[in-house]
Amino acid sequence: MTMMELNNKTVLISRTDSIGDVVLTLPMCVWIKKKYPTAKIIFLGNTYTKPVIECLPEIDEIIQWAEMVKMPENSKVEFLKSKKIDVCIHVFPRKEIAALIKKAKIETRVGTSHRAFHLLTCNIKLSFSRKSSDFHESQLNFELLKPFGIDVLPTIEEISSWMKHFKAKDLSLPVNLETEMAKSTRKVILHTKSQGSAMEWPIEKYAIVANDLLERGFSVIFTGTEKDGIYIRSFIPQHENCIDTTGKLTLDQLINLISKSHILVACSTGPLHLAGVLGLQTIGLYSPKRPIHPGRWKAVGENVQIIVNDENKEGSKIKPSMNSIGQIESSRVIQLIK
Repeated sequence: MTMMELNNKTVLISRTDSIGDVVLTLPMCVWIKKKYPTAKIIFLGNTYTKPVIECLPEIDEIIQWAEMVKMPENSKVEFLKSKKIDVCIHVFPRKEIAALIKKAKIETRVGTSHRAFHLLTCNIKLSFSRKSSDFHESQLNFELLKPFGIDVLPTIEEISSWMKHFKAKDLSLPVNLETEMAKSTRKVILHTKSQGSAMEWPIEKYAIVANDLLERGFSVIFTGTEKDGIYIRSFIPQHENCIDTTGKLTLDQLINLISKSHILVACSTGPLHLAGVLGLQTIGLYSPKRPIHPGRWKAVGENVQIIVNDENKEGSKIKPSMNSIGQIESSRVIQLIK
């Protein structure tokens, strides 16, 4: 494959899905800027993930898909043409976006050949399988950069080092949380739910961890949506150093809170990926099942630790069929934090 030059080109990265997926796509942008410093990068994403994308300085411009959807069809095409985009990379394939990019006559349109609609809308189609691959999701994204100089997929260590540029914005937090953050104690975030994106660890076990940490002088902060809070609040310990922030933080504030904390514990969900790239001790709770196993979906970062239910461990009394995340003992999380 002949290498295509991206210097002085405008590159659109299309990824209109969730926080964790976006975080694992951002290393592509760092690589493009490292190899092609004069390239301009535009990120097409969801309005919800805009605060995440804004944390990476390599992104020159953000387009919110929800704003484009409101436009008449012709206006969408003209809007894309006005951006003078040279290359579009469909990291998250969407039929309507692929059709728009072609209508806007963007010269180079890159996507996976495993989507039938790309056969008609993309002029560079790369064949690779995510579901059956042994590579991590962040590595697999680089398959789409092969036309631009990627010969070998980067290692997780390389990807983690590139994300050191990811920085939270400095924002104010609710007063009680600002007071807690000013304390000298170690701050642990427990993010208990996943909006259905992952297998979840039981809230009862998070409560055991919280009580143990509070007894040893840690500050414990529970995070999540208002819907999460309705489910978990009765399990949250009543303690002066334990704070329930569920339903009280914007995503900008959550990112800022994570950046000021020391440890985060969660299953395979967006805040876990944010913690990984922000550099704090990140403890991920995973199922060993494919394709949701940590080899594919663990957080990237230099201080990430993973726990799975190891039913094959010698002497284990857990039956091989019982491989859910719920079998992980709370003591294993507590030990890692110690």
